[in-house]
Amino acid sequence: MKFSVEVITVPVSDVERALRFYVDQVGFALDVDFSPNDAFRVVQLTPSGSGCSIQIGKAITEAPAGSLRNAYLVVTDLEAARRDLLERGVQVSDIRHKTPIGAWDGGFAPGLDPARGDYASFADFSDPDGNSWMLQERGYRAD
Repeated sequence: MKFSVEVITVPVSDVERALRFYVDQVGFALDVDFSPNDAFRVVQLTPSGSGCSIQIGKAITEAPAGSLRNAYLVVTDLEAARRDLLERGVQVSDIRHKTPIGAWDGGFAPGLDPARGDYASFADFSDPDGNSWMLQERGYRAD
């Protein structure tokens, strides 16, 4: 049997503000914006190249706004992704990497992993409600 993650619900307090953040600043594509009445609205957004989407909306979750922690966005070039988000007005942390990489004990050092190894370098940001996202580099290839 095959299981796949299709949608992650992101609890937000202001759907319009979150929609603008994820589309205009983070660059997610708007897939669906459905509101059959004033009590319900679901907005589905997908990061470029992702097989998994997020949903924000009204009456779609009982989780408190801002309670999502460390959802991972995997990128092939962390420096470029971070720079793009900063240019769009997203506050992104400095890049850090695991150390020591071979026997990681939970420690980090500033900057990219010198070897640009998969799963080794990170940066993070939050949406306006405080839902947190982790950028993780995987598949980097120097030109």
